Amino acid sequence: MIRYAVENDLQYITAIYNQAIESRKSTADTEIYATEQRKQWFLSHNNERTPIIVYEENGTVTGFCYLSEYRAGRKALESVAEISYFVDFNHQRKGIGSRLAEHMINIAKELKYKNLLAILLSCNDGSIALLEKFGFELWGTLPDIVYIDNHVYSHCYYGLRI
Repeated sequence: MIRYAVENDLQYITAIYNQAIESRKSTADTEIYATEQRKQWFLSHNNERTPIIVYEENGTVTGFCYLSEYRAGRKALESVAEISYFVDFNHQRKGIGSRLAEHMINIAKELKYKNLLAILLSCNDGSIALLEKFGFELWGTLPDIVYIDNHVYSHCYYGLRI
């Protein structure tokens, strides 16, 4: 079941995001978060314009997806949003990421966004494949700017006109 996130989901969202941090290939964050540390992020994102949705399976959140403002406060860019998604490592390769992304793309259309961006590390082959499945294209690369544990990655910008 896909639904809008509620504050009680934050413990699951934080745990899933921490898995992504530990993977060292799914986010440029490098420090693990406590649930309480993510509360402000949750409250600032979980609104009509930048919603958070979750995938719930047997009463447990196994994935989440959200929109963020791109270059917040710049009027000429208000029709652009960044899409992000994360799936519990124990539930990957079941189509959860695809269902979340498809659902959020539809929400973004309803919210009248014209472009979606996904910003990811060049080593994240799974996310690249998912994005390309939905028609995202590589719009730009910031070469070799991400340094994680003695590894260097590029920051890739994938875009979709909706």
